[in-house]
Amino acid sequence: MIEPKRFLFLIFFMLMAFESFSQEGQSDNGIDFFIRNQLELDNPEARKRVGGTTLFSSVVIQRFYQERSFHPAWLVDKKLTERAYEMRYEIQQAKFDGLNPSDYHLGPINSYFDKIEKRKEGGDGLTTLEYATLDLLLTDAFIMLSSHLYLGKVDPDNLKTSWGIQRTAPELKIDQRLEKAIQEGSLRKSIEELYPSFTVYKKMRDGLRELYNYQGKYLSETNISWKPLKLSKSIKQQEFHDLIPDIRRRLMFWGFLDVYEFDQEKYYDSIMEVGVKKLQYRHGMVQDGVIGQGTIQALNQSPEDLIITARVNMERLRWLPDNLKEQELILVNTANFQLDYIQRKDTVLSSRVIVGKSYHSTPQFSAEMSYIVFSPTWTVPNSITRNEVIPAVKRNPNYLARNNMKVLTASGAEVSPGSIDWGKVNPRSFPYIIRQEPGENNSLGLVKFMFPNKFSVYIHDTPARSLFEREDRALSHGCIRLQKPFELAKLLLAFDPTWTDEVIRENMHLKKEKIVMLDRKIPVVVLYLTYWADSKGDYFFRRDLYSRDGEIFKALQEVRVY
Repeated sequence: MIEPKRFLFLIFFMLMAFESFSQEGQSDNGIDFFIRNQLELDNPEARKRVGGTTLFSSVVIQRFYQERSFHPAWLVDKKLTERAYEMRYEIQQAKFDGLNPSDYHLGPINSYFDKIEKRKEGGDGLTTLEYATLDLLLTDAFIMLSSHLYLGKVDPDNLKTSWGIQRTAPELKIDQRLEKAIQEGSLRKSIEELYPSFTVYKKMRDGLRELYNYQGKYLSETNISWKPLKLSKSIKQQEFHDLIPDIRRRLMFWGFLDVYEFDQEKYYDSIMEVGVKKLQYRHGMVQDGVIGQGTIQALNQSPEDLIITARVNMERLRWLPDNLKEQELILVNTANFQLDYIQRKDTVLSSRVIVGKSYHSTPQFSAEMSYIVFSPTWTVPNSITRNEVIPAVKRNPNYLARNNMKVLTASGAEVSPGSIDWGKVNPRSFPYIIRQEPGENNSLGLVKFMFPNKFSVYIHDTPARSLFEREDRALSHGCIRLQKPFELAKLLLAFDPTWTDEVIRENMHLKKEKIVMLDRKIPVVVLYLTYWADSKGDYFFRRDLYSRDGEIFKALQEVRVY
């Protein structure tokens, strides 16, 4: 006696054999049968394969077709609908979201489309089984693309670099979304609704599209190469240098410089300097027109290099919480050394910041700011006490007094520095705490902004004001130093009219620290973007100072195995 499951398989292959003899006269009911069988005959615990291709979805795709009685979604009377062509176009356009169209079955879908087109010219066309397979692949592509656009292709929790920005993702109900899009003819709208809520995403998408155009331009031109330029000494305007012709060509390529007639090929003239400054602006450098190592590094970025950077950062944007759009928000981009305070979508304050050195990198995370500390004390971290303070005291016994520091026991009792034999102190077993008292020279400055987090990172003032003039401001031990602390405090305390400018400044110069609770909790997001666009559509790049981009790009390129 034949087992029921074996019997179904026999029926399935008999129908396949019959299909090879007769292509005509089949209705959509024939496609219905093959759609259902391809979804139901496989091991329910394994990923389903159709036409040699593994599907991304199992539960959602099954539910989608069950609700429509396994009727094809993209075909009518064995003819591709307008929605089918639109879906293929959306798959192709996924490259401008920084994704790989090949991840969404573009290869086999194109192959089936080609066969259908050839049928119009007298070709064999597709079998009913192949029509069913094509319909399933288009549906699966929509499900997978929707998921990647909303959540990202890469799971940040699987990266070596910590990602502490949590998001609560609602159930997408992609099957219902797709059915509605097909019924209403709103496929593009449905896909756009899954984009990150930040309005700059579409501008970043436009920027990536433009970069692909530049890549095509580069591949079609023969008068420019991207061989790395090497510079031993900075070049200033009105100087001669062998690299000037190559630099001029690259500036013209990117549109920073119009084609113009120059008298001497290796002479750095004032017209070319304008183009250099435009390049420096895009890459976040001081716009001084001097061609130094940073400018050369930017010039050495080929279209392909910048495409990779853009793709990585569009993926990062997809990881951000979807509910940040309408909120009051403090956003710190460590790669750009900048803090933005945003209210109702408007940036009401921008300030330069100093962030962690490469070996003390500032983490990526989100938290809620709940209070401000005026005239703060600074409890020196153990690592700094061991590696910096104790060696400094051994060299200079007046170091603690000069820096307004006290020695405390674990219970907070003060210990006289003179009672300690510093020459015999072992930094690794030092039993005391070092605390710096409030004052102009306190390492935390005159105010700090607290948003409790597991990384013990906060935003604070600093007495070292000159450091904000540096181009590279990766100089701290991980916390975020703020150039405009007074301005931020004023905005955060605007809910209480008693906090006038004078009162704020008085509280920044107290002899004891003072804690002020805010009337609400303000989301703080510390992230790392090396590419973004502004509301005008201008796009910008920053150096990957923490070397975080490469790991994400590698994950983006991986072929998904399900």
